[in-house]
Amino acid sequence: MEKIKYISDKTKRLLPTRFKRMFLVIFAFVLHYLVSYILDPYSEFWQDYFGRSFSELLTEWGISFLFCFLISESSILIHRRLNLRVPWPQNKSKRLFLEITLNFSAVMILILMNMVCFAILDPQSAKVESVPSIEEIKGMLQWIVVSLVISFMIISINTMSYLINNWIETATEMSEHKIKAAELRQASVEAELNALKMQLDPHFIFNNLSVLSELILEDQQLGFEYSENFAKVYRFLLVNSKKNMITLDEEIKFLNAYIFLIEHRVGSGVNFTININDHSRGMYIPSLTLQLLIENAIKHNTTRKKRPLMITISNDEVGRVVIENTLSPMDNPEIVSTGIGLNNIISRFQLLGEKVPEVIKDQHIFKVCIQLVAYDRENSNS
Repeated sequence: MEKIKYISDKTKRLLPTRFKRMFLVIFAFVLHYLVSYILDPYSEFWQDYFGRSFSELLTEWGISFLFCFLISESSILIHRRLNLRVPWPQNKSKRLFLEITLNFSAVMILILMNMVCFAILDPQSAKVESVPSIEEIKGMLQWIVVSLVISFMIISINTMSYLINNWIETATEMSEHKIKAAELRQASVEAELNALKMQLDPHFIFNNLSVLSELILEDQQLGFEYSENFAKVYRFLLVNSKKNMITLDEEIKFLNAYIFLIEHRVGSGVNFTININDHSRGMYIPSLTLQLLIENAIKHNTTRKKRPLMITISNDEVGRVVIENTLSPMDNPEIVSTGIGLNNIISRFQLLGEKVPEVIKDQHIFKVCIQLVAYDRENSNS
């Protein structure tokens, strides 16, 4: 059977990581010179800017590019760490305060490092008077303002990118949930139809009514018990056929009534053993799972008194139930196995997002191992 796969688009981003980092560095580099010029186009820095030698310009550009690269990378690093520690939906005010404060601190540290770098490369320009001139103070303040503008612009880009990516992921998840919900509804309808087919199966009704009429003539008390269990089976089908999940305890109680009918219809040709621990009884299973497996076992095997069909339902471990039956194929089978029952069970587990039952078969036994669900999927989503 083809598996149904849900492909998530969570890996898709507004900007790929590498492209985004390159864009931020180039953006910061251009913004550095643009804002500097806009703030004071008549400063000494710009008056004789292109009169410098090419090596001086190249050195200055290289240091500025490195400075912008470090600002960009530090902002990205701070943004990522805060996404893990203080995400936006958790505390918006605290997140905004921390992001601004940490970026401001990073910028100031990088400015100091940049000044040290220039002082090492150009010792003559590093010699200043004991009292800085107004032009120097103005240049330093301008440098800080430009750096902060770059940092805050990168913060804005990172935040915008995060919000858009989060919106894309949320929209994708909602689409996937809608598709999955539609498929679950379809599986529920299919299960309901299968249950209705059994309810309205004329052979099933005729066989049980025939047995009931015979028992009433032979033993009225036994006939009464048979009719009670017959009513329990149909009542369960009517109430639970629309449910996706029920507790294992509910399924076992239904099976007790269903098995009662089978044992009195087939006689000693079939033998049932149920051994389920109390802890597993509170866990969940798709409705009618065990009934379908028992029905298939009886349908496709002989039920003879000398060689009875042995069906066992047990726990080999907590949270798992195993349905096992001996194999005694019919000599001239009138019913060809279509696998609809088993395929229905497997597809329902897949659509519910649970572990698919494991099927084991050899010459002597047919075994299905089912992983139980620890919670009610249907009610937990409502």
